[in-house]
Amino acid sequence: MNKQSKYKAFRVEEKDGNYISSIKEIPFTPLQKGELLIKVHYSSLNYKDALSSIGNKGVTRNYPHTPGVDAAGTIVSSESNKFKVSDQVIVTSYDLGMNTDGGFAQYVKVPEVWVVKLPKNLTLKEAMTIGTAGLTAGMSVLRLSEIVKPEDGPIIVSGASGGVGSLSISILNKLGYKTVAITGKESEIEFLKKLGADEIVLRKDFETMDKKPILKSSFAGGIDTVGGVILENIIKSTHPMGVVTCCGNVASPKLDLTVFPFILRGVTLIGIDSQNYPMTYREKVWNKLSKEWKNDRLTEAADEISLNELNEKIALMLKGKLKGRTVVTLDV
Repeated sequence: MNKQSKYKAFRVEEKDGNYISSIKEIPFTPLQKGELLIKVHYSSLNYKDALSSIGNKGVTRNYPHTPGVDAAGTIVSSESNKFKVSDQVIVTSYDLGMNTDGGFAQYVKVPEVWVVKLPKNLTLKEAMTIGTAGLTAGMSVLRLSEIVKPEDGPIIVSGASGGVGSLSISILNKLGYKTVAITGKESEIEFLKKLGADEIVLRKDFETMDKKPILKSSFAGGIDTVGGVILENIIKSTHPMGVVTCCGNVASPKLDLTVFPFILRGVTLIGIDSQNYPMTYREKVWNKLSKEWKNDRLTEAADEISLNELNEKIALMLKGKLKGRTVVTLDV
C-alpha cells in the first residue's frame, strides 16, 4: 500500500444546484478482494468526462465525483491473483469515471476484471492517446473489417475531427482503406488530410441530402460517431452487403429510416458498446493497436495537459472546439 495518506484528484462537487470542479486531496481507502490500486501516470479527456464535470446525471448520478473514463499506470497494491505490483496496465470504460471515481486522479482503485495489461509495444502515454476513443475506433474497424475489405470501396467516417473519428481514419488508412471524412469544420480539412482522409465532405452538405428512403450507393461501409440524420444518410448510401458501425449520439439518438437499406441492399448496422465490450475483444483490439494498427506518430497529434488545465479543455470540448486527443498527465 502507498505510504501517502492522500492523493490529488480533479473533484466535481454539487453546491446549490451548481457543479464546481477543483483539485482536492482525497484519502485512500482499503482494497477489497479482487481490487487493484493503480498509480495513474496518464488519463485522457473524453466527451463523457466533460458531461460528468457539469453534472449530467445520465453519466454520473452522485457527487462529489472524480471523472476520467481512462487511466494508464502502474499497480502499487494488489488483492488480485491475476495482476501483481509493478505491472503496467490500462483501464478504460466500464464504470470508471462515471459512478466510480476515475482517472483524473493520481490513483484509482478498480476491480481486476476492468484491467488490461499494457501491450509491450505501447507506452503508457501512447495508450492514453488511444484511450476509450481509440478502443472504440478499433472495435468499430475490427467489426467492419470482418466483412468489408479495402477493395470493396470507400469507408465514410462521421465526426472525423473528434477522437473516435480521427483515430478510425488513421487505422483505416493503415489498413489500406479509402476514407471519406465528414466534418462540420472547414478549418479541419488539412488536419483530416494529414490523418489520411482521401476525401472531405462538409456536415452541412451531408445533412441536407435528399430525403428519399434510399440514396445512391456510394460507400462500402461507414463508421458513425454522431447518430441522427448523419447516420441515416450513411445507411441509405451504403453499398449492398455493406456494414455501418454506430457508437455515438451527440447529434441525436433518433433514427428516421425505412427498412429499405436493410432488405433491399442487405446493409448491416452494428452497434459498438465500448463501455461493456467483452474482454476478449478488448485484448484483441489493444494488441492490434500496439502492432499492425499502430500509428508511429501517435503522440504528435495529442495535446498533453495537467489537472489544472482540465477546466479550460472541458469548456472547449463542450463547445465542439476541441480536435484530436487530449492526454492528461498525472506525473507532476
